[in-house]
Amino acid sequence: MLLRIPLYLQIVIALILAIILGVLLGAGNPIIDKELINHLTIPCTLILKALRTLATPLIFLAIIHTFLTAQIPGGSGRKLVTLLLTNTLVAIIIGLLVANILRPGTWGNLTIESAIKAPEKTLDPWGLLQDIIPESVVKPLVDNNVIQLIFVALSFAIVLRALKTQQIEQGKSDYLPVEQFVTILFEAVIRILHWVIALVPIAVFGIVAQTIALKGFAPFQSLGIFVIAVILALFLQATYYLTRVKLGSWVNPINFIKGGSDALITAFSTASSTVTMPITFESLIQKVGLRESSASLGALVGSNFNNDGTALYEAMSALFVSQVLGQNLTIPQQLIVMLTSIIASVGAAGIPEAGLVTMTLVFSSVGLPTQYIAVLITVDWFLDRCRTAINVMGDMTVSALIDGKQQMKYVEYDPTTEVEAES
Repeated sequence: MLLRIPLYLQIVIALILAIILGVLLGAGNPIIDKELINHLTIPCTLILKALRTLATPLIFLAIIHTFLTAQIPGGSGRKLVTLLLTNTLVAIIIGLLVANILRPGTWGNLTIESAIKAPEKTLDPWGLLQDIIPESVVKPLVDNNVIQLIFVALSFAIVLRALKTQQIEQGKSDYLPVEQFVTILFEAVIRILHWVIALVPIAVFGIVAQTIALKGFAPFQSLGIFVIAVILALFLQATYYLTRVKLGSWVNPINFIKGGSDALITAFSTASSTVTMPITFESLIQKVGLRESSASLGALVGSNFNNDGTALYEAMSALFVSQVLGQNLTIPQQLIVMLTSIIASVGAAGIPEAGLVTMTLVFSSVGLPTQYIAVLITVDWFLDRCRTAINVMGDMTVSALIDGKQQMKYVEYDPTTEVEAES
């Protein structure tokens, strides 16, 4: 019965129960031994460990699967890739700027005593160049080495895509077994991921109850500021989209919002870009008035790669946690966060709770403890809806920009004009 309740409601219920237990245990003045209270975080540690284990093979398969299955035409494809990369890069920069200016992690003491700090990592260009090629193909999966994982995944994805295109031109189908194998593996990992995600409310319950019992409610002050900061950053990203639409297409920004309102509301209510995809496609054609080819590229193809809201959120989360720990990320470390967020967002549209999964990679890339992800989940159920709406708005923006500055004129056939001309 519990599994039929939506995940966000399960998290809310777990949050309420955790608050009650935390108050009963003292709410900052623990009435029992601290070691016993710390045992509440054991489920959280195990669940996050499972997520971290799944993250690397999942992203590896997601990148290959996306490159293999996406239908990208030549000339328009290059323009599409440029727009997607630009939008994602701007989103991450906006997120980092807002997090650096507001510094939400400094507004409260949200430190977790049981958090295991990963080795600190910095951006060493020469060391990065030497380390980018792994000693074996499976080593990045074993070591959770994000940079090597990205290199191997992109290498396989680009080559397999090229081979598929070549074989289609030659009328061959040897690529099909490989594509089917990757698809089955990807779906298998997704299935296991569903099992782990079903346990996430338990992790939230344990970490929140422990924090309230030991430190009271003060530590969560910074989470409130973090929510405000993320919403502000998402609003700035939406403003950027509307500016791009105004300057780069024939579509009026007001009509753009009105015409796409169904898609944006659906994205917010379902928290799924994939579920919203057909509604976005239909809205762009029937209500905004874009050509079908433009709507298809942005809403159907681009949605597999475009996760600007998710990338923005992950970058801000990494900076937030580093501020909580009092170890602000340096500019080189923020560049690593930027790179990891961009690549990790590829193919994330089809992954359930994608931000939760890929965040483990982003945190690991700069040595941040993943235990803080469970704390972020307490507000993630709401922020997930906000960033999904931005993801969909990004798909709509790409479609409008591909449609260009000249609106396609459709002339209806009127038989009366032909009769008048003959007479």
